[in-house]
Amino acid sequence: MYFTDRGIEELVERRGEETVTLEWLGERLRDFVDLNPEFETPIERFATWLARLDDPDED
Repeated sequence: MYFTDRGIEELVERRGEETVTLEWLGERLRDFVDLNPEFETPIERFATWLARLDDPDED
C-alpha cells in the first residue's frame, strides 16, 4: 500500500456517498494550491491527466 492510499481511503470513507461536479473539484484544487503552492506542479499534472483521461491520442 502506498502512503497516499490512506488519504484516498479516508476520502472515500468520509465523502464517498457525495456527488460533486468537476467545477467543484476544480475550485477545491485551486484552494489547495493557494494554501500549498509547493504542490502546484503535481496538481497541474493530476488535473491534466484527469482532463485527458479519455483522449484517444494520449497514451
